[in-house]
Amino acid sequence: MSSEESAGPAHSPGYEIVYPQTSLSTEKKERILANLQKIVGKRNVSCREIDRLSYSRDYWPIALRWMLEGKVPALPDFVVWPETTDHISHIVRIASEEKIPVVPFGEGSGVLGGAIPVQGGIVLDMKKMSAVLTLNDDNLTITVQPGINGMNLERFLNQKGYTMGHIPQSLYCSTVGGWLGCRAAGQFSTKYGKIDDILISLEAVLPQGTIIRSKPVPKSSTCPRIDTLLLGAEGTLGVITEATFKIWPYPEKRALQSYAFSTLKDGLESVRTILRRGIFPAVVRLYDQAETERHFYSTKKARGKCILILVEEGDRELVDLEEAVSHTVCTDHGGFPTGEAPAAHWMETRFNVKEISEFTPRDVVFDTIEVSVMWDKSMELYQSVISAMKSIEGVIIASAHASHFYPQGVCFYFTFGGTSLTGSPTDFYETVWNAAMKACLNAGGSISHHHGIGILRSRWIREELGPSHDILKSIKKALDPENVMNPGKMGL
Repeated sequence: MSSEESAGPAHSPGYEIVYPQTSLSTEKKERILANLQKIVGKRNVSCREIDRLSYSRDYWPIALRWMLEGKVPALPDFVVWPETTDHISHIVRIASEEKIPVVPFGEGSGVLGGAIPVQGGIVLDMKKMSAVLTLNDDNLTITVQPGINGMNLERFLNQKGYTMGHIPQSLYCSTVGGWLGCRAAGQFSTKYGKIDDILISLEAVLPQGTIIRSKPVPKSSTCPRIDTLLLGAEGTLGVITEATFKIWPYPEKRALQSYAFSTLKDGLESVRTILRRGIFPAVVRLYDQAETERHFYSTKKARGKCILILVEEGDRELVDLEEAVSHTVCTDHGGFPTGEAPAAHWMETRFNVKEISEFTPRDVVFDTIEVSVMWDKSMELYQSVISAMKSIEGVIIASAHASHFYPQGVCFYFTFGGTSLTGSPTDFYETVWNAAMKACLNAGGSISHHHGIGILRSRWIREELGPSHDILKSIKKALDPENVMNPGKMGL
């Protein structure tokens, strides 16, 4: 091996590894490296420490803090850049034979540690599989590889006169594979649906190298769909290598609205009524008083109130109708029109994801928690989670907005920030999360709406799923008997 290919020591003396793994023997490491190079070529495999460090974490806030403290979450043994589905099939077969983990990696924008290689092994960086394969105007579908960047995909569609309607805040720094892995939801989900609603079919490699492909049809009742097991599985049941999605013609018109409500309850009731009438704005976001003050401080009419942002888009006549009905419902429920400016401000700042990187170096522990709940328990859950977070000593900020809506319920997106007054920042972080998760479960909510489980939420997954988690474990054991696919995640 050349010096660049040498695996080197498990880690340098200058840093501590939070999730240390058993080191591979030199013989085994050299054998695996040689086999990987045969599959993808020498230029597509690395054992260099700089590459291993680069793939040691995702955007989990506590992992960023560890890095600033001189700690590395975990180190993979190899980083591999596959270029084809066959490459991945062969890699996974080798991993199964050698009993070495495989962790799919998109762009590392996950916030729960789902891409951290806690047991080492092979990190599969999927970014070389980033092609648009087909665009079908008759069917309104697009087929792509999973490594394509979200913004690149949306720009491609816009240039052709379409949109996919999936616009997460991480659009600039996430991939299609990551969206599927955690069942992501975009900001325009009330109109277009979540990624699992938009998906039509996929191709994937299962843990022992088998390649499966589902048929691209609008609907099928031919047995349980094996491919849908991979949605939300976060790479624990296989590697998605291709996906076909619904697309829509680029909207003819877009309308921006905003309303201020005296209470969060009034705002929620307005949205519930709008959806009940069959009106589905593309964007619906309702901020509590604290977040209204933080994000819309220049809107004087919204001071001390809760602001609702609405964005309608599509055919001109349909948008006009949605705008009119929404206005009537909001004003009937006590909403005061605050014009287009707040919605325009949101549109301009919606991809700002810098808070974590700004707060953490200042020794502020900061994170967001998204959960979902039915309408009849929505206010109870909101109040319970806010109260639970505020009860933790050291919490400075505890607020929320509702970011995704359904005729049946709502997603709340909570934010907390503070400093540890007695213990370590990690202990403080886990204490706040634990309080929020318990409050969510006690109020009848789901502990995750669109960020997934990863490492952080694994401790509550049994309570969330109940006996269904045992079934998930059985499926995992059947598909992945050697437990090579992203081990240590989702309570598996």
